[in-house]
Amino acid sequence: MNTSNAARLGLILLLAPLLVWLLALVILPHIDMLLISLRERVAPQVYERSFANYAEFFTEPLYWRTFARTAIMSISATALTLLIAFPVSYYIAKMLRGRLKGFLFLLCLVPFWVSELVRTFGWMILLRESGVISNVLQWTGLADGPVEMLYNDATIMVGLVYTSMLFMVVPLVTTLDSLEDSLVEAGYDLGGNGLTVLRTIIIPHAMPGIVSGCIVVFMLTLGNYLTPILLGGKSSMWFTAQIYTQFITRFNWELGAAFGFLLLALSSAIVWTGLKLSRQTLSESMG
Repeated sequence: MNTSNAARLGLILLLAPLLVWLLALVILPHIDMLLISLRERVAPQVYERSFANYAEFFTEPLYWRTFARTAIMSISATALTLLIAFPVSYYIAKMLRGRLKGFLFLLCLVPFWVSELVRTFGWMILLRESGVISNVLQWTGLADGPVEMLYNDATIMVGLVYTSMLFMVVPLVTTLDSLEDSLVEAGYDLGGNGLTVLRTIIIPHAMPGIVSGCIVVFMLTLGNYLTPILLGGKSSMWFTAQIYTQFITRFNWELGAAFGFLLLALSSAIVWTGLKLSRQTLSESMG
């Protein structure tokens, strides 16, 4: 066996586990989900091919309004996470040195040492009417009675940003860390101000990290179930709750599969649009 064939065989063996994983756990389940969504139950254990499940989604206002609301709030949560994470990431990557840099980065990791469920319950303890913040407000005289801060859009947004922050900070710190300090100094030496340097040097350099972070945060937020349900309550109107209801509560796998495939199509469309607007490719943003 010559060198080129040996190298090709080695590459195939290295990629084989990944290809098997993608085929068994990603591609085949999605194909099966699509086939299930395209069938309609006409009698017990009797199905026929139909687009009735998708038609029901578009004819029922509750479904497509929840769908649109989930998309808008996921985009908003991603944008807010980016606005908060960018200065934090820049400070960690460019303003700190040595152990302090590693320590601050470690602080960003600390909340993720526990599960998302525990973190969400922590917010509920803080924000409920008998929680810490409500008691402090009453003790200081700023509130006359218990203050309920749960079960609204603002609380859901806080929870989504909190649970997603690390996935924005990590790619931003990695990208900004490779930015040469001399480039920033040259921007100021040539007469640029802080806003000009940010717009022409820092953001273009950080764009791969921005795009990759936004993709990960958006996908996690769009598919989140625990945070919107626990912090938003039954009125949260989150689309993953609709999918859960169809699969688990109503045992309507056909409609649940249609909802799941629509959510996949939405996430793919928004990610593709974001890549086009940022003029990035998927390999550039993830590499």
